[in-house]
Amino acid sequence: MTVDKEELVKQHHPEMIRKRLSTQQRKHNVSDAVLGGIDGCITTFAVVSGSVGAGFPSSVAIILGFANLFADGFSMATSNYESIKAEQEYHEAIKTSEKMHIKEIPDGEKEEIRQIFKAKGFENEVLENIVDTISKNENVWLDVMLAEEHGIAKTSPSPWRSASVTFIAFVFVGTFPLLPYLLPFLAIQEQFIFSALLAGIMFFLIGMYKNITRTKPSFFSGLRTLITGGAAATLAYATAYILRELFNISSI
Repeated sequence: MTVDKEELVKQHHPEMIRKRLSTQQRKHNVSDAVLGGIDGCITTFAVVSGSVGAGFPSSVAIILGFANLFADGFSMATSNYESIKAEQEYHEAIKTSEKMHIKEIPDGEKEEIRQIFKAKGFENEVLENIVDTISKNENVWLDVMLAEEHGIAKTSPSPWRSASVTFIAFVFVGTFPLLPYLLPFLAIQEQFIFSALLAGIMFFLIGMYKNITRTKPSFFSGLRTLITGGAAATLAYATAYILRELFNISSI
């Protein structure tokens, strides 16, 4: 990754830093989009692979694929919402507890601040100035305790936003492996090949997308996600094929 030294210097000008820090930070939803996209593609392509492996006709793949697409997408979005909501409620309980501690036992909370910053290498008068400065402002005091003692960030993701991004990504990406099965003029083998091609492209693109903010090569990230998705689809196909042979189920 090429670093523009001049641009870095510009971004760290005092005025630029002040402006950046004064802007309210928002949690990004890259992880929600990646989670929803990968799971959506795996879900539908696994259904397609399983249907082909079991010898079912295209109509079965379409019905099961879209049924799973929306049901699983909704389930995943709901789970994501409940998970974030539960974490926020847990953080709120800790925040309430810390507020009470600051009010009831301020000396004990000051000692916690003292030991936290002593562990960072501050000593003597400098350390005491830090403790006094932080404890003068209850909001700052609370933020420091939440971050340093409990590891709670000042900002947290919106449950509704995260759930919505997860659902949209799940349905959008998960639709692609099903598209060839909406083309009746293609033979079932051709439909499966095109479905596998589309699924592979989506896996690769998602892998590259999740790496856009990192310094690691996006190509290898895309390849790793492609291999993961392909392994899931292969497992679905092999399972359906083995069960079909085991129970002597003839192709429809």
